[in-house]
Amino acid sequence: MSIFEYNGSAVVAMVGKNCFAIASDRRLGVNLQTIATDFQRIYKIHDKLYIGLSGLATDAQTLYQRLVFRHKLYQLREERDMRPETFASLVSAILYEKRFGPYFCQPVIAGLGDDNKPFICTMDCIGAKELAKDFVVSGTASESLYGACESMFKPDLEPDELFEVVSQALLASVDRDCLSGWGGHVLIVTPTEVLERTLKGRMD
Repeated sequence: MSIFEYNGSAVVAMVGKNCFAIASDRRLGVNLQTIATDFQRIYKIHDKLYIGLSGLATDAQTLYQRLVFRHKLYQLREERDMRPETFASLVSAILYEKRFGPYFCQPVIAGLGDDNKPFICTMDCIGAKELAKDFVVSGTASESLYGACESMFKPDLEPDELFEVVSQALLASVDRDCLSGWGGHVLIVTPTEVLERTLKGRMD
């Protein structure tokens, strides 16, 4: 079994009309044994920028702490928040720096940039970026997430429609993967507010 599958995970980010959604499952396991059912995989960098970290949970938490440290240094020096594109480059550089002994994480970055234009991207454990205009996925349920998102996604969805689409895609996908699941955690970020919701899924 791959080290990326050790804890199990499912993370998805999707673009709407001047908004974005980022969602993850809530299961933390050790192979097939469930350890926790309220695990946090989506982390806040600032009000309009979030990162979802799938892969090995210990590495995800370590990487998040390093990213918060680097972002705080940037805020002190520049006196502003980091743009999503800049943050994606920072994450990529930090991961590539450790390429010979990498963090076993696959980040999903989602944020609102200039003119509240949504930005989403994902990368592998050594920081090779993959940009998209519709949705990005990562984790053990990524194959079924690709299929579900591909069939449900429509451009320029309003926040409430986007929530419905991303929730249905996530719940349908984690049911087809035994290493992720146990409900979901969804964030809808618009220029004026952040909606945070918890989904109830199959508890097995």
